[in-house]
Amino acid sequence: MNLEEKHTFSQLKLAITQKFLESNSASETIEDWKGEDIIAFQEDLFDKVKARVSEKWFYTYIKNEAGKLPRIDILNLLSSYVGYQNWSAFKAEHTVEIKTKKLKTNYKTYLWILVLAPCVLLAFSIINRKNNYQFCFYDSIKNEPINTVILNIKILKNGESPIHKTSDSLGCFNYTSTADSIKFVVQSPYYKTDTIVRHYNSNKNNVVKLTADDYALMLNYYTNKNITEWKQHREKLNTIFSDQVEIYQFFRNANTVELYTKEEFIQKLTIPTRSLKGMEILDKIIVDGKIVKLKFIIR
Repeated sequence: MNLEEKHTFSQLKLAITQKFLESNSASETIEDWKGEDIIAFQEDLFDKVKARVSEKWFYTYIKNEAGKLPRIDILNLLSSYVGYQNWSAFKAEHTVEIKTKKLKTNYKTYLWILVLAPCVLLAFSIINRKNNYQFCFYDSIKNEPINTVILNIKILKNGESPIHKTSDSLGCFNYTSTADSIKFVVQSPYYKTDTIVRHYNSNKNNVVKLTADDYALMLNYYTNKNITEWKQHREKLNTIFSDQVEIYQFFRNANTVELYTKEEFIQKLTIPTRSLKGMEILDKIIVDGKIVKLKFIIR
């Protein structure tokens, strides 16, 4: 996305905000919308142009800075939402506006802008820079998004009270900060508590893998006699392990290793024993989406 496209798309986002606020209440900054605001916008969009955008699309192109423009059909329906025939019509009008302003600028003023603007922009960006963090949580064994349970997230800040958030329906959460790093604790009844520290990078470190608390999960199945979900869990484990998987148990303060078959290990994972409570995965190798080697220890 070049500078002209960024400017035009930012003008479209402003127009969307103004249109939405004509009949709804929300933040005047569209990037700050979340939860109920996004749902209300989806409904207002459908009422006016009979089309919707997904929550994932909203996070990708509105709350974050994407590397390219959305598809033309999405740009057309959003342009229609703010009163234009299509994206071309919206773009033409706002491009003309930019060119007109440039023609009115005399050479002397333009020269001063060229000299001062980079300095002002640099100073402003340093003072007001905000980093948009987005993290999505995955099960470390199943390698699937954790979107069936709500994860509690506690963002830790030096000298300040922690900020509490929860994961959304996609198993993700977003946070905006001027800090170049973030530290947070993730908690859930069925996943082991973990403390995460990540430095800001717009394209990396956005996936966090959590270790399932199999003991708590199995205890829940047994306590509530939830045989159906217990069987489904076993079937899922059966699909993620290769039939030829090599599984090794290591022992503390011992030079011995015990080898498990696939069926024996799945049995161990699906009965709430004391050893399951202390199990820790040391390493695993995945080939073609299946675990072919796994090492663990009982703490």
